[in-house]
Amino acid sequence: MSTPAFELIILENGDIGLQRAGVDETLVQVKFSSKVKQYLGEQHIEVAKQMIDSGIQAVIDWEQAEVIAEQQEPSKTVH
Repeated sequence: MSTPAFELIILENGDIGLQRAGVDETLVQVKFSSKVKQYLGEQHIEVAKQMIDSGIQAVIDWEQAEVIAEQQEPSKTVH
């Protein structure tokens, strides 16, 4: 199974969004206050990217841990 491609976009209101490539639906939206945007400048885009990347990696890690746990469960076959 292939992993869908995602892309970061800058929304009309200046927030950062995540969507599947080629699909016009925002899946995740990161909003910074005006104070934070002023402090970070253009770096707010990189911060949003790192936040989203960390979230995606956490989901991947959870899924892998679940698969490993299922593989380590004792067999329920009775002979």
